[in-house]
Amino acid sequence: MTSLKGNLYIITAASGAGKTSLVKALVVKNPDLSVSISYTTRKPRRGEKDGEDYFFVDENKFQRMINDNEFLETAKCHGAFYGTSKLSVLEKLNKGIDIILEIDYQGAFSIKKLFSESISIFIIPPSIEALEFRLNSRGQDSKEDIKLRIAAARNEMSHLEKFDYVTINDNFEKSLSELNIIISQKSEAIELETKNQIINHKLLIDTLRK
Repeated sequence: MTSLKGNLYIITAASGAGKTSLVKALVVKNPDLSVSISYTTRKPRRGEKDGEDYFFVDENKFQRMINDNEFLETAKCHGAFYGTSKLSVLEKLNKGIDIILEIDYQGAFSIKKLFSESISIFIIPPSIEALEFRLNSRGQDSKEDIKLRIAAARNEMSHLEKFDYVTINDNFEKSLSELNIIISQKSEAIELETKNQIINHKLLIDTLRK
């Protein structure tokens, strides 16, 4: 891909780590940021709106979009397909608009190959117990589904070395501040670089990935 005018931020997290809430708060603080709305074949959760949280489509429509080369990346996560619109993202980047992609690690790797200058951020929970509590609190998944999501989370977090930055969501305001530091590229961002976070929080990160 050619160099584009806008900045591209990739934000990834295990299910239940607080990514969506943090991104929404980040955009409130930075109204010039635009969040790319993904397409998905999963059913809407309580309170989600089509065209606002996701574009909800069936698998036939999703496959047609793949065939028509309409996605920058696609991934299958927890039994559903997700995809990022090529047209929407490229149009905004070419206009100099900074974009956030909320995607899983598979999609993050695909985007990083296309846009080497993109900035990738992985949000991790303070513990597996905290992640399990958050998933239970949502009231949207069965106990078996939560077990599967926890197992998937451990797998996802095993790939965090490939991300540029890591933030630990043990305190919402602190994590939000760290995301602001990263996108603003302040000098303090160096402390949040993945290599430094792995050193400073080795025990936690090792525990999350077991």
